[in-house]
Amino acid sequence: MSLNYRIPLALAAGALLGASVTLTQGVLADKSAKSNADPLAFKDLQTFVEILNRVKADYVEPVEDKTLIENAVRGMLSGLDPHSAYLDKEEYADMNVVTTGKFGGLGIEVQMQNGFVRVVSPIDDTPAAKAGIQPGDLIVKIDETPVKGLSLNEAVDKMRGEPGTKVKLTVVHEGDGGPKVLDLKRETISVASVRGKLLDDSIGYLRISSFTTDTDNSFNKEFAKISKDAKGGLKGLVLDLRNNPGGVLDAAVKISDEFLEKGPVVSIKGREANEQREFDARAGDVMNGKPIVVLVNGGSASASEIVAGALQDQKRALIVGTRSFGKGSVQTILPLTNEGAIKLTTARYYTPSGRSIQGEGIEPDVVIKPLKLAKAEEEDADNAFDPIKEADLKGSLQNKDDKASKEDRAKAQAATEQKAKDSQQLAQTDYTLYEAANLLRGLIIAQKR
Repeated sequence: MSLNYRIPLALAAGALLGASVTLTQGVLADKSAKSNADPLAFKDLQTFVEILNRVKADYVEPVEDKTLIENAVRGMLSGLDPHSAYLDKEEYADMNVVTTGKFGGLGIEVQMQNGFVRVVSPIDDTPAAKAGIQPGDLIVKIDETPVKGLSLNEAVDKMRGEPGTKVKLTVVHEGDGGPKVLDLKRETISVASVRGKLLDDSIGYLRISSFTTDTDNSFNKEFAKISKDAKGGLKGLVLDLRNNPGGVLDAAVKISDEFLEKGPVVSIKGREANEQREFDARAGDVMNGKPIVVLVNGGSASASEIVAGALQDQKRALIVGTRSFGKGSVQTILPLTNEGAIKLTTARYYTPSGRSIQGEGIEPDVVIKPLKLAKAEEEDADNAFDPIKEADLKGSLQNKDDKASKEDRAKAQAATEQKAKDSQQLAQTDYTLYEAANLLRGLIIAQKR
């Protein structure tokens, strides 16, 4: 089960796994030295100690000092913003496991909202996704325990457990008449962060479900496979970032760089001038300038928005779908001496044009809302009328330039009908992808001309 303190992990983990964590820690150390010269107001510390003593003396049950201090630290960080948090030893170790793409639980990215657990995104092929949990759903009860009143960590602890064990979630989905109860079985979540296939002979499809330390390597393998399978090479690509909650910053930069010849990818700006960093693309576009369509929705967050924003601002891709989540802040993981850590929001990130998407998200170039197309009745399909063509008319002139045999024409006709059938099936199962593929075909034709 992954948590909100890992949703934007993308950026937090990127700092942890890259050189930036050292730089950021150095900056924070300098700030700490400065703050020692300006000690906290004595009255504020006196109030804190007074409350601590009152709780120890008067609370209905005895409470250990360690518990009180840890709760105070958690409150101090969670009160800053939804993404800053204190991680104890177990949570810190679990977070590191998540960034590798393998962990235990239900496979959902969550955050706290108005006392309830809000789903940011289910991860592909996990118990949560298979149960139909969607971005924006509110989890109001875990087994028989109401979520209201629990901290995010407490709620997540109740959802986590040994693979094979079951948990019951009461979920509220916008538009439904009332809450629904879902029975889920916990699994060891091993996320294949990149999957690829061909939508037709020359249009590729790559789905990135999260950004882990292995995403760029997986991307290269999948891209090589679909490129090899494409007849005459890839003419266009659909990059699907829907319901991708983020992950490692370095992975987002590398994926953006795969499609860009030059120019900025993303910049990170903290409070001080020396906390600013810029990431630029290196020469080399795996698609060699061929059209790209990027799919996003409300579950596309953090690192996903870095990729979409970079390709949109650089005019390298057409962004299609619905507005993204809007998480434009950077978290840095700062290890502590007790083997825990704090995840602290230390900066905002900006797209190549200098815009912050914090709270705004990426607005698609073409808005396509998901629709469910009804399948035509078989009887209606059987009775469908094919329009009469010139070649069907009695005595019509033959095309003397047509050298194809009757067998060749039959094969071509069968191939056309199969493509139409595949296209219809895609429209019924994933209307947004169907429309994105059609847009991409239009871009390919326009580029040829």
